[in-house]
Amino acid sequence: MPTFALRLAGRTGRLLPALAAVVTQVVVFLGLIVLTDGAGSGLGAWLPALGVGAAVALRRSRRRSRTVRLMPFLPVIVAAALTASVCVPTAPTTRQYPPDLPFVAAQHWRLTTGSRVAVYHYPPAAAGPRHPTPLVYLNGGPVRGISLLDHRFLQLLARQGYDVYAYEQAGGGRSDLLPTDQYTISRSVRDLAAFVDRLNRGEADILGFSSGAVVLTRALADPRTAARLHRAIIAEPGPMDGPTARVDGHKGRESARGLAPAMAGPRSTHLPRYAVAFGLMRLGLLTPDTGLVGQAEGTNAFTAADLGSDTSSAYCARDAHRIPAEDTAQNFSFSPAASLRIQQTVKDSPSIAPRLRRSRTPAMLMLAECSSQLRQWATTILAEDPAIQRTQYMPGVGHHMWNGLDGNNERAVTVINAFLQEKPAPLPNYPTREQIPTFLRAHE
Repeated sequence: MPTFALRLAGRTGRLLPALAAVVTQVVVFLGLIVLTDGAGSGLGAWLPALGVGAAVALRRSRRRSRTVRLMPFLPVIVAAALTASVCVPTAPTTRQYPPDLPFVAAQHWRLTTGSRVAVYHYPPAAAGPRHPTPLVYLNGGPVRGISLLDHRFLQLLARQGYDVYAYEQAGGGRSDLLPTDQYTISRSVRDLAAFVDRLNRGEADILGFSSGAVVLTRALADPRTAARLHRAIIAEPGPMDGPTARVDGHKGRESARGLAPAMAGPRSTHLPRYAVAFGLMRLGLLTPDTGLVGQAEGTNAFTAADLGSDTSSAYCARDAHRIPAEDTAQNFSFSPAASLRIQQTVKDSPSIAPRLRRSRTPAMLMLAECSSQLRQWATTILAEDPAIQRTQYMPGVGHHMWNGLDGNNERAVTVINAFLQEKPAPLPNYPTREQIPTFLRAHE
């Protein structure tokens, strides 16, 4: 037994330095990835890290006998193989767009801003009254394809007599990519104005959800864009500007985050290349236009399962074990680089409150009971926009309010229809501006 223990200790003593050498070279590689911003698909970090490791191994080998002189190079080879997996693309590096949908044709419109966006049109149902003002839907993301769940909701709105248009923002879904530095929240607002102009139908009603609600809020604060808007529905907004993005606060009632089963399907983040790229981008250690993973490759690689708990957080805790499939793998599209870039421009922007206070476009705010958004993001808009005529607190739903469960789609349509047709609200006007302090203290 003592002999076995001595042998084990001896082997461990030889293994630990080798393991430390591998870890050190990997850490050096990751540090160089950050310093070089992933230049050359990571080769700008891999070659120097390999050179440093080889130089150290060469120095150590000189003090050894001829028979074991090559041993210090083994950890270098292992580390080089591990880090090389971060440098080799496994997804196409040119954009692979989702296939056409079987139930609606994707048109492609070139806007005056230069953006080429995928457009979906659901004409009003033939039977029943038709509403003359077109209704435009701005989906969340920020740079994400419109999910099949959202498409079903848009079809429901069309059956109520609305002439529904939706477009995927530049870089999302079937829309063309932009150079990374052109993704800004201001560009998104200009694209909205250009889209309404392209409709050539006069003013349009706008339904903005999540980050789409941020675009809409900022459009309301821009007089030239607001002049194109007839009525506005701000649903579950994110932070509207830098000061709002920096506020502390609380979310709605408990969501399914941490309670729902893990999302099934492949994850790009299980591969070293994309785990490193997306992880460092999210931490702010790599820029959105990093040379490690190009925008097109990142969009091709990213899967719905990579969103992880972000999807479950859009549902109430009570729905944790019946979250619907929001999309298919073939239709899903999300651009992490473009989304982070737009979010950063929101965080870097000055307050829009002074301009929002001059808004005159009739607006409605929609809040979810189990919202995963900070309540202060929505209440700031409510406090600053004098043209918000009503707030509808939607019970029994999370951030994704039209989720196909328990008639939630129909309830959302009823709320939207009542506002657009200037009918009495089906739910209490809550919270009002005066009730904001009470609402926040109640942590609803």
